[in-house]
Amino acid sequence: MSIQAPPTLLDVVLQILLRNEALTFSFLEYLPKELFPPLFKKAFTSKQTNILRAVVQAWPFPCLPLGSLMKTPDLEILQAVLDGVDMLIAQKEKPRRCKLQVLELLNKHRNFWNIWVGTTKGNCYPRVISKTPTVEDRAVPGGKKQPLKVLVDFCLKCPDLDEYQKYFFQWAEQRKSLLQLCCQKLQIWEKPVCSVLRLLKSLEPGYIQELEVSTLWRLRSLPLTLFTPDTEYMRNRSRTNEGVELIECMYTALEERIVTTVISQLPKFSSLQHLCLKEVHFFKVSLDQVLRSLRSSLETLAITHCHLSQSDLNCLSKYPSIYQLKHLNLSGSKIFHLCARPLKVLLERVSATLQTLELDDCRMEDSQIKALLPALSQCSQLTKVNFYGNYISTSVLKNLLQHTASLSQLSLELYPAPFECYDVMGGFLVERFTQLGPELMDTLWAVRKPKIVCFASNVCLKCYERCVYIQDVCLCSCWQ
Repeated sequence: MSIQAPPTLLDVVLQILLRNEALTFSFLEYLPKELFPPLFKKAFTSKQTNILRAVVQAWPFPCLPLGSLMKTPDLEILQAVLDGVDMLIAQKEKPRRCKLQVLELLNKHRNFWNIWVGTTKGNCYPRVISKTPTVEDRAVPGGKKQPLKVLVDFCLKCPDLDEYQKYFFQWAEQRKSLLQLCCQKLQIWEKPVCSVLRLLKSLEPGYIQELEVSTLWRLRSLPLTLFTPDTEYMRNRSRTNEGVELIECMYTALEERIVTTVISQLPKFSSLQHLCLKEVHFFKVSLDQVLRSLRSSLETLAITHCHLSQSDLNCLSKYPSIYQLKHLNLSGSKIFHLCARPLKVLLERVSATLQTLELDDCRMEDSQIKALLPALSQCSQLTKVNFYGNYISTSVLKNLLQHTASLSQLSLELYPAPFECYDVMGGFLVERFTQLGPELMDTLWAVRKPKIVCFASNVCLKCYERCVYIQDVCLCSCWQ
């Protein structure tokens, strides 16, 4: 029969404080700061919202990392914490014990709640803390209190916001003058809501590190006032109904204006690290203008399913802002008709940092692949390459495999079936693929010991799968 361990002194103290709210409120002024994290966590778990409100107003640390506790959005908890913040910022002078400067709502796993406070300096606080004093309020013009920073990632995937988002957005919009709303990762995938768009205009752009905007927005329902104060165009447009051709032309004009305006804001994103452009149609705006606007070094550049010109490709090797890339993704951007030399130059310049290279479905041919090989062999940090969906002969594919001899970090390699595996009509020749698979694998094993390597056909137009060779052939659904 097992004997249950007696409660620790800490457990006893927390139980007393949680059972007697009045006692807790009177003792917060004198409570050792080491007890605040476990008390907050216990009150959070048991949803004792009154204690949460009180603890927020006396929080003795620069940062309150609420997001790492909230695995799933909890409206009741959020309301309690924000009520505590409201009570705090409504006071003319901050309480003596309170050092709160940053409310972090990021859903990241931090060790703040599991360590003994003070034994690990700085690890539990976000990097934004380094921009502010750790103890005292920083003086601001006019003698006003330093605004509270609120760190949050916005991912707007659905046209309708859930209750949690609606409540937070309404709260933040009403307190814009009292807060610094700092978003490190901003994703907008669906039709924006007007109130949300008004809120996004109040974001601190210098803190945005990752920006993703989908062009799947329905432009007729997009509030153009977000990008330009001139709404006359929209009013005139609503009266026009002269057929599909005219409507499509107007879509083009709108996209030009939107892309131009978004690009004009890029210089404000001084911490931007990840830039993803998907299905962007460059009209009057070129890729050169996008890269020229950057004010920080990118870690990720993704230009996927875009229509690129030779001048667009040429600019990839011109700007130092992309010379420290870790991830380059041109998936789905057809460049079979372009000179690949600028891409070769870029690979040479990022050879010391590049970790993933995705060139799938670019429809590159032998001459373009051969142009890249010397530069590719220098990218010593590569962990993943993806060449699916390119038209490469068996001899050039073998040459490509041989040029990876020095790439010891590679853990995932995806290569296309050579074009000898297709007939003149584009039909896939399974028997030929079955013969070439082991031969290609032997070529690779002759230069190094690979980890995960796949050779695959183009995507089947019926089942949207690929035939893949790893150690044996795995056929798509249509061939099974």
